[in-house]
Amino acid sequence: MMPKGTGRLAVLAALPAAAVLTLPGSFPVFAEEDTPAYQIDLSQLNDSGSKGTALLSVRGTELTVWIKSEGMVPGQPSAQHLHGPTEGHDFQCPDDSADTNGDGILNNTEATVHYGDINIALTVSGDTDAATSGLAVDRMPVADKEGQLSYKRTIPVSQDVVDHIKDLHIVQHGIDRNDNDKYDFEGAGKSELDPKLPQEATAPTNCGEVKGAAVGSVPVGGVETGSGAAQAGMSPAAVIGTAGAASAAAVGLLLVVRRRMASGAAGVAEAKAGGAA
Repeated sequence: MMPKGTGRLAVLAALPAAAVLTLPGSFPVFAEEDTPAYQIDLSQLNDSGSKGTALLSVRGTELTVWIKSEGMVPGQPSAQHLHGPTEGHDFQCPDDSADTNGDGILNNTEATVHYGDINIALTVSGDTDAATSGLAVDRMPVADKEGQLSYKRTIPVSQDVVDHIKDLHIVQHGIDRNDNDKYDFEGAGKSELDPKLPQEATAPTNCGEVKGAAVGSVPVGGVETGSGAAQAGMSPAAVIGTAGAASAAAVGLLLVVRRRMASGAAGVAEAKAGGAA
């Protein structure tokens, strides 16, 4: 059970221009004065074992997001977002008590009550609009074979986001309940967002809150743009956590999941055929 208040901001010390800043989660970066920077600890949800470190920096109306996480599902796309409103509401990362239906899995609908709807989709390319890219799985980062994920991107944001950055949270999605390194229906059944999707593909795997006051320093180098190339042949989809768009969002993710499930099945069949021979 994740205690309340985890994933809080770790305040960074003010640094002189061009000073080296080393962050937990292996963020070797340089710092520059007079631009707010926030470090966020990503703590597991759903007993996923996923954890990580994120860093947000704001320069004018441009937001740079660094994420390094581990314990993700190897080779699988991870939908990730900044959740929360820009009206000053106090949303926060949930804990296991948010599993209101008692099935042992904190699904996205249950968690959204606590961390709010998608504000920005943290894609590796293209737009970041919640309504069109919330589950654009062809443009989400993919974990490597060790379940590690690295991401960096600078994106334009509204002044409201700049003014209310401390009200937002980072959430990554995708769990592996049956430890077979893929999203499937055997691990956790069907997604509440769309029965054609495995619950493993849409459930949140970690969450981190932006809290506290930032210091005047911004990272300007280091970690390169997100891991995993965009996967061709899949349609961008809509929003996790927005019920009206769930079916549209499901299309893109379903293509990925089915393709990976089919690939796994083909490998098993080939192995059995070889044994028979």
